[in-house]
Amino acid sequence: MERPRALISVWDKTGIEELAKSLNSMDWEILSTGGTASKIRASGIEVTDVSEVTQHPEIFDGRVKTLHPAVHGGILARRNFENDMETLSELGYSGIDLVCVNLYPFEDTAAREPPVSDQELIEMIDIGGPTMVRSAAKNYEDVIIITSPNQYKNILGALFESNGKPSGIDIQTRMSLAVSAFQSTASYDSAVYNELCRRF
Repeated sequence: MERPRALISVWDKTGIEELAKSLNSMDWEILSTGGTASKIRASGIEVTDVSEVTQHPEIFDGRVKTLHPAVHGGILARRNFENDMETLSELGYSGIDLVCVNLYPFEDTAAREPPVSDQELIEMIDIGGPTMVRSAAKNYEDVIIITSPNQYKNILGALFESNGKPSGIDIQTRMSLAVSAFQSTASYDSAVYNELCRRF
């Protein structure tokens, strides 16, 4: 049986080393990107770069790194749909069982004084992050979606109880995490909309 896999890509790196170490101790494979991968690797944990999984480099100063079927196929494949799993295997992709993502600090950047330039603000509009969050939340029955460091402790506790098996996260918890995830992306998009309306 394949090791469970977690994709961790966060702006707010609070508690990320402990999350990665705990998952690693339960024999999870850690996938990551950019600065998150560097921070986890610096703490002595083995990390697989997402670019290794996608076989495509990060491009445009990191604007494109996770927008790839190897990532979203692994997140969105329905484990109880035989055709989904056959297609995933035929493509040479593996499932992703946990997604831990928090988003670029758009609101904090918009609130700076003196105001940042339009271009600097635009670069704080996260694209890949919300897409991964929404993909994982949509497939909540099969994927654990974590969007806040405040959620780490309870999720790790439940995983420890199940000897690291993703099935240790019950359906009610998965549903609650999905709702929180959609709330986070809705709030984010509202903040972008409101600020760009004000500016433009």
